[in-house]
Amino acid sequence: MLAVPSLRSPSFQLAVSRRMQLSLEDVGMSHLKALKLASASPASVMQDRSQRVRDRVIVFLREQKTMAEAKIGGTTFSATRTVWQKDEQGRRYPVEKPKRVRAGWFEGSDGKTYFSLRYAGTVIELAKDRNAVEVPTLAELPTIIEKLIEATKAGELDAQLNRAGIAGGILV
Repeated sequence: MLAVPSLRSPSFQLAVSRRMQLSLEDVGMSHLKALKLASASPASVMQDRSQRVRDRVIVFLREQKTMAEAKIGGTTFSATRTVWQKDEQGRRYPVEKPKRVRAGWFEGSDGKTYFSLRYAGTVIELAKDRNAVEVPTLAELPTIIEKLIEATKAGELDAQLNRAGIAGGILV
């Protein structure tokens, strides 16, 4: 009786690997030999938490600036967001839907206009016991918002934003 090698034996593994090498060359895989092959994976592009928070706040402030410019110009502002819907066949397609955006400015009890920054459901304290910026005229609101964007980019509000995120349950 003829002895059959075990599937796990080194001699069987060697025979299979030789057979695979021959079959790859037979199929025309010799082109791969001309390339320098490597085992690699992409580097992870992780942002730190405070940078993600800054980016969110900057997007919010830019929306506020656009809304203020529309109010000053006498036009309507409508923000949209992309949602995915399914058709009868079950295929998904993007649809633009209106998004509700609240104005960040308000009129105070003294009749003056103020702008406050909100994040995670919390009004951000810009300085000790100061949670809003006084706006002399509505026409100056876009420049004030631009200054807040620059302060956010510079990281001047990181501590306040992180506290608000933790209190609001966004940052852990």
